[in-house]
Amino acid sequence: MAWPRRTQGYGRILPTHRWQGRSRWAAFWAALKWWLGAALLVTAAWYFLSAPPAPEPPQADSERIAARFVVCGQGGSNACAPDGDTIILGTRHIRIIGIDAPELHPPRCPAEQAQGEAARAALIALLNQGPFFLTGPDPAARDEYGRELHNLVRARPDGTVQSIADDLVAAKVVRPYLRGPRVPWC
Repeated sequence: MAWPRRTQGYGRILPTHRWQGRSRWAAFWAALKWWLGAALLVTAAWYFLSAPPAPEPPQADSERIAARFVVCGQGGSNACAPDGDTIILGTRHIRIIGIDAPELHPPRCPAEQAQGEAARAALIALLNQGPFFLTGPDPAARDEYGRELHNLVRARPDGTVQSIADDLVAAKVVRPYLRGPRVPWC
């Protein structure tokens, strides 16, 4: 019996993708998926960890607020806080830009209720430290619930600007919120 003829490529060293039993396209996609995954992680980190712009000093057109705030429904004040990211001034409902507080109306679980009350108490304590300014992108800017959107800032004696939202985030009673879906508190 005769031995089979040797092919033209006999003795040639095969490329890695051939001796591993993978096609050239399978090897390409195996390498590409790691690069795509890394690019996705970098993009997600940039999107979620990008800091909001630093608060600016109050402008001439900003509104100065000097009121004593209470929990809404307690006391006869026209300035109150229903939760940790909203204030009410008379008939105006104002949402603080850049934060998300636990819901109180209605809370989804007892933990969210407790966190929401802590956020509201921290907001009221910050607001009652003295006059502050409502600043924002546009006086007519509103969210999907019709609330006005504003930054709450206070000028410090040393010339720096105190952001109420940044102080609430630093106290860990609210989360930074820029856009997109909200993360549940429960």
